[in-house]
Amino acid sequence: MFTRLPARLVALFVGLWLYGFSMALMVVAGLGLDPWDVFHQGVAQRTSLSFGTVIALTGAAVLLLWIPIRQRPGFGTVANVVVIAVSVDTSLALLPELDAMGARILVMLFAVVLNALATALYIGAGLGPGPRDGLMTGLAARTGLSVRLVRTGIEVAVLATGWMLGGTVGVGTVVYALGIGPLIQLMMRLMSRGRLDPRVADAAPAVPVPSVAQEECPAR
Repeated sequence: MFTRLPARLVALFVGLWLYGFSMALMVVAGLGLDPWDVFHQGVAQRTSLSFGTVIALTGAAVLLLWIPIRQRPGFGTVANVVVIAVSVDTSLALLPELDAMGARILVMLFAVVLNALATALYIGAGLGPGPRDGLMTGLAARTGLSVRLVRTGIEVAVLATGWMLGGTVGVGTVVYALGIGPLIQLMMRLMSRGRLDPRVADAAPAVPVPSVAQEECPAR
């Protein structure tokens, strides 16, 4: 989607920063998080670590799991671990608390759409998948299982663990799971302006985002 390196770097960092901001919006809305963030929030609540720090440490731990499945990180993979963590913590420090239910619903819906846009940006940069997505695709390749089965198994496990630790599961979790894949595909089609091969656009959400309901594997 992006061909020149400067444009790819801008897309990567803008996408990762917006991704972290959208995650912070989901936290502020308090109506439910995506599976991995339920886990991150649960761990953060049980420790003295910030939400962003937990995200970074989890990403680093997941990268270690790439070694036995012979996955190779790209520049974007490492940037993913650092930039999203900083963005989340910075955004949470600046965003106000929300009390009105109407405002919380609007923020949650906006966050899901923004998350899709952010994901399409850093997928389009083509500088490496996120740690969690590389784990999913790597396990699928090594085990011969479908991406859908591997992805669902991992996300159900982290969702259940995060929920037991106190992470927020709610309507936002369902909206994210059902909406993120189609939204990412739409965003990538819009950004490609028709230049992207339709087969690539159709497969795009398969590289990155957390959604138990999707066949493909989106990119964090």
